[in-house]
Amino acid sequence: MIKRFIAPAYLLKISHMWLKPSAVIALILLLIGLWLGLAWSPADYVQGETVRIMYIHVPASWGAMLTYFSMAILSLYAFLRQNPTAHILTRSMAPTGFCLCVISLVTGAIWGKPTWGTWWVWDARLTSMLILAFLYAGYMITASYVKPEQQALKISAILSIIGSINLPIIKWSVDWWHTLHQPASILRLAKPAIHWQMLVPLMMMAFGMAALCFCFFLMQLRAYLVQQKVIASLLRRTSA
Repeated sequence: MIKRFIAPAYLLKISHMWLKPSAVIALILLLIGLWLGLAWSPADYVQGETVRIMYIHVPASWGAMLTYFSMAILSLYAFLRQNPTAHILTRSMAPTGFCLCVISLVTGAIWGKPTWGTWWVWDARLTSMLILAFLYAGYMITASYVKPEQQALKISAILSIIGSINLPIIKWSVDWWHTLHQPASILRLAKPAIHWQMLVPLMMMAFGMAALCFCFFLMQLRAYLVQQKVIASLLRRTSA
């Protein structure tokens, strides 16, 4: 069942089918989300207008973590089943996840300056997020430059699987250690501690950014699949 859905021909078809729709959906949701976040939602009674950075920072953080979690699951499957297509899926996710992680760190620094009085502190949440960026970078460097390719894929898969240990640390670091970073306001067992006028644009931006990331993922996936197809064609011609 899984092999059918990650077959190269099927993935190439899906990437062609959903590339433009995902781009359109992302554009619509992000434009609405930005308008709601910048013009419609109220300023925070403590942080003032600086709270609007949240509409970029939080979705980027969620996306970076969710992307790495997906990479770890696919890497585990690729490692156990020795499936090269699963490796291609994982490699296609990594650049987008890395960009989301960088956006999270940069916007967090911009948000931290007026809130904490400094661009950076070695806070548990910030430090574990920085480690996630290094894990993304390590995965991409290993997958791209280590030779032979099969060895690179195995090493990068192991790195992705082991690195997933960092995800629960990011999530619960504010609960486990003394930290300046505020506790979770939405993804928690209790009722979300955020006003609905802030929650609506936040979720709109989250879905819009997810659609945009899916679009970038499809572009990267399509490029890898076409590259593999060309290489396979050249090898057949050479052997013929």
